[in-house]
Amino acid sequence: MSVQGYCDPQFQAVADEFAALLDAPQARGLALCVQVGGTTVLDLWGGVRDKDNRQPWQRDTLVNLFSCTKPFAAVALLQLVAEGKLQLDTPIAEYWPEFAQAGKQAITLRHVLSHQAGVTALTTALQADDLFDWPTMTAAIAAQAPAWPAGQTHGYAPITYGWLTGELLRRVDGRSVGDSVVARSAAPLGLDFFLGLPEQEDARVAHLSRGKGDMGDEAARRLLSVTFTQPKHLSTLAFTNPPSLMTSTNKPQWRRMQQPAANGQGHARSLAGFYQGLLAGQLLPAELLTEATREHSQGEDHTLLTDTRFGLGFMLDQPIANATFGMGPQAFGHPGAGGSLGFADPERQVAFGFVTNLMGPYVLMDPRAQRLAKAVAGCL
Repeated sequence: MSVQGYCDPQFQAVADEFAALLDAPQARGLALCVQVGGTTVLDLWGGVRDKDNRQPWQRDTLVNLFSCTKPFAAVALLQLVAEGKLQLDTPIAEYWPEFAQAGKQAITLRHVLSHQAGVTALTTALQADDLFDWPTMTAAIAAQAPAWPAGQTHGYAPITYGWLTGELLRRVDGRSVGDSVVARSAAPLGLDFFLGLPEQEDARVAHLSRGKGDMGDEAARRLLSVTFTQPKHLSTLAFTNPPSLMTSTNKPQWRRMQQPAANGQGHARSLAGFYQGLLAGQLLPAELLTEATREHSQGEDHTLLTDTRFGLGFMLDQPIANATFGMGPQAFGHPGAGGSLGFADPERQVAFGFVTNLMGPYVLMDPRAQRLAKAVAGCL
């Protein structure tokens, strides 16, 4: 499959890596955008976007960004902190009184954004359609007892993060969750990004499918084993309750939903542009970005069952195979399920975005994105 787009000659080695990924046996669609010092040096795309492998990936093809969405929500909340409308260390229950139930009186926004709140999964069985009902899901969040005392340890909240952050946004900002996130994190930068996709944009969205035969790394196999054999385990519930979580991503109601943990729709240019905006000081005051990208939690993750390291809404680089952005120790960003990745390296002034519609099985960083990031570093 041919590569489309632009490549600065200095970064030809990255374009070669991109072409090799596109020629892999199961490859479908890919896009990559990299900015260095605010200048776009790579803007590549190729492959196919529909389930029948007939429609070529276009420059403006959108794809579900999954957890790459989380930092967009974090930035919206941190802007409210900067405006004095929200406090990092004030109990969430002061803004959302119902949240104080079941021993959650001490949980703060800082705990939520660094995955230390303990509300990583819902233990009450939910129905498939509950996923799309905001009041039902936020009521379940409010009633949920935490898995540990706030701040004691950490465990990634793959989907509950969206209702935790989203309900705070709704109550404090006074807009719908999607309107708030887009207006605060994407619109100021002119990004092609949606949280709650309008029906008229459906034709641009790439169909997602899963690769076959690749069982992932040790961390992926460990998590898969737990989810198949321990139905009541925290990790299992985090990914399977409501039961529609893993099966809805190509459905219209998923795209319409405004769930800031997992269903932003954008492309590689959206991700790179977002991180360039952060590097350029266009979204957050410098001191707040510094606070958001310093280490808040590190070590064994009680949900993902591997080591993770978080700031506030951002995953931080960790020098182990499945958790490094491949640039430097100051890098910050977030991977998304199946392979997408957005991050910034302030030391090298790099903003990076990668997306694909062929989902891999990896828990944190997908090796395809890591190969490209390593190639970028080699060209600098």
